[in-house]
Amino acid sequence: MKPRPLSAEEMGQLETAIGHSFTDRQWLDRALTHASTGTAKNANYERLEFLGDRVLGLCVAELLFTTFRSAEEGELSVRLNQLVSAESCAIVADELELHRFIRTGADVKKLTGKRMLNVRADVVESLIAALYLDGGLEVARAFVLRYWKERATQPNAARRDAKTELQEWAHAKFGVTPSYRVDDRAGPDHDPRFTVTVEIPGCAPETGTDRSKRAAEQVAATKLLEREGIWQKSQD
Repeated sequence: MKPRPLSAEEMGQLETAIGHSFTDRQWLDRALTHASTGTAKNANYERLEFLGDRVLGLCVAELLFTTFRSAEEGELSVRLNQLVSAESCAIVADELELHRFIRTGADVKKLTGKRMLNVRADVVESLIAALYLDGGLEVARAFVLRYWKERATQPNAARRDAKTELQEWAHAKFGVTPSYRVDDRAGPDHDPRFTVTVEIPGCAPETGTDRSKRAAEQVAATKLLEREGIWQKSQD
């Protein structure tokens, strides 16, 4: 059985949270519809996600360009990559409580917490596309600024990729390259959980768990960097 469309009341609640009243609410409904519902390809969010990713990238790049006027291209790229990551988008989804409105099939459940992070991130990108198509770039930009402007200036916003940072540190301190080992893969195909350990000769290992091998490697690398005092520990 396909999930019911969002009610007018639910649409209104979401529009209030987003800060935009849609002229065509079909864009909003489509942005919240996962492919697992069995709807036609032009009725789920997959194409919107593609567009929204580009609109988000443009708006964040513009924000960084105007905010950090003396920053070089490398620093701007590091900041951009972190701000448009799946993790950042999923946090925005949680702030909006989008899990209350996302329409999924029976095989995709429990959208809160770390579970189904990519789904929540995809919906945020799709929502940005819906805002762009319904109200234009100014409307999409206003939404992005509302949820990304403060994030752009946070201390951790200029962090580099954790694996790259750890590799350079390990080379400088020990003259070696970190190695990563997959310890476990659990969960169903639509929501796998990988556990990975990073090891550096002469240094205690660290373990990370996430929905992909690469993401788990990043978690492990981040934990080791924070433990060794290379990075300040994130405040969740």
